[in-house]
Amino acid sequence: MNATSFPLLMAGVLLNAAAQLLLKAGVNSVGLFEFSRTNLLPVGWKLATEPHIVGGLACYVISVVVWIMALSRVEVSVAYPMLSVGYIVNAVAAWYLFGEALSPMRMAGIGVIILGVYIVARS
Repeated sequence: MNATSFPLLMAGVLLNAAAQLLLKAGVNSVGLFEFSRTNLLPVGWKLATEPHIVGGLACYVISVVVWIMALSRVEVSVAYPMLSVGYIVNAVAAWYLFGEALSPMRMAGIGVIILGVYIVARS
C-alpha cells in the first residue's frame, strides 16, 4: 500500500461511515414508522426529502467512486478488510452523537478489529 492508496481507502471508509451516521440521524428525525399501502407514499416522501438522508445517500455515491479509485490501486484482499475501520468510527460516533452503548465487550471487539486491520495493512 502506498501514500496514495491509503488515503483513498480511508476516504472511502469514512464517507461510508458518515453515510450510516447521516441515515441514522435522518430516521431519528422522521421517527418510528411502519410501511403499509396507505402510508407508503407519505413515509417514502418524508424519507426521500429528509436532509440527513439525502446527505447520507450522497456520501454513499461519493464513497463508491472513491472506493473504485482505491480498488484500482490496491488488492481487494487488502482493501476490503479496511472497511472494518468504519465499524470503529461508527461505534464511537454513535456513542457520542446518539448515546448508543459502548460496552466493554464492544470495546474489546474494536481492539480486535484494530489489530486485524493493522496486520492486514502491514501484509
